[in-house]
Amino acid sequence: MGAHSVQVVGSATQSVECSDDQRLLDAFLRSGVYLPNSCNQGTCGTCKVKVLCGIVDSPTPSETVLSADEQTAGYVLACQSTPRSDAQIEVPLDTGAGPRHELRDLVGVVREIREVADETVSVHVELDAPLDFSAGQYIEFTVPGTAAVRQYSMANPPSSGELLEFHVRRVADGLATDGWIFDSLQRGHQIEMRGPWGDFVHDPDADGPMILLAGGTGLAPLKSIALHAMALDPAREIHLYHGVRYRSDLYDVDFWADLADRHPGVHYTPCLSREGGHGRRGYVGDIVIEDFTTLRGYSAYLCGPPAMVDAGVKACKRRRMSGRSIHREKYTPAPVAAESIPA
Repeated sequence: MGAHSVQVVGSATQSVECSDDQRLLDAFLRSGVYLPNSCNQGTCGTCKVKVLCGIVDSPTPSETVLSADEQTAGYVLACQSTPRSDAQIEVPLDTGAGPRHELRDLVGVVREIREVADETVSVHVELDAPLDFSAGQYIEFTVPGTAAVRQYSMANPPSSGELLEFHVRRVADGLATDGWIFDSLQRGHQIEMRGPWGDFVHDPDADGPMILLAGGTGLAPLKSIALHAMALDPAREIHLYHGVRYRSDLYDVDFWADLADRHPGVHYTPCLSREGGHGRRGYVGDIVIEDFTTLRGYSAYLCGPPAMVDAGVKACKRRRMSGRSIHREKYTPAPVAAESIPA
């Protein structure tokens, strides 16, 4: 297989070597060169770059991800594209700085797997050496016996980078969940992983109060972000709203309640959309609107199903939060194309 030089043209031109079976995003992050990235599945468009010269092989994306005009102009998705010659690419100017941690291949050992809620487990994986990552990022698990990967956010803060915590909810007939994690994964088993990935991270420049809106296991990266923010400022004002359908879907309740007892600035609100009796009844976005007359000066982190995230963003803006202060991550099903492939 050949290797090609791919340059990012801009204020500071950077170049990396990328083999012709390697995706552009993978090559750049392994070299410690930042490219914007989020889903790594070709569905969000965050990693779009413009090919200025050279040959880059890229599958045709949905026009909801890259418009026809963008595709005609030479834009491709770095997470899906591989070079066939030396090339130059341009990154959109409004992407800003992001986490600059080197992408690594990892092997971890399962130290604990525990049921924490209905159809949800907490998995703790120990590494030989700490992983350098930003609070909010995620890791890819390789599903044994396949070339498929699944993505899980770290729930632990970066200061605990040697023992990673993940929250996994069962997906019916899911390749990784029904077919592996909930079926046969046990303590002592090894997991092949790759990471860290993602731009959904704690903003170190925002030191005001925080709103955290989680849907289901979207709680995981928000737990990492909250613990990291509190390590920087133990008196930080943090409001966590955890939205689920039923009481049996709630987890980490004692952890958050204890954290709130020990830190007056921490406020924990479980939200149940389908039943009452524990916490608040309703959707997290609606409850935030009930609780606040203004969110000026706040920053928000939202993670969960797309509908929940979209509603939460609208709620924050309705209460006058700046759009630049709203950080979001949508959990979407893995694409069919990523299913089992013989290894």
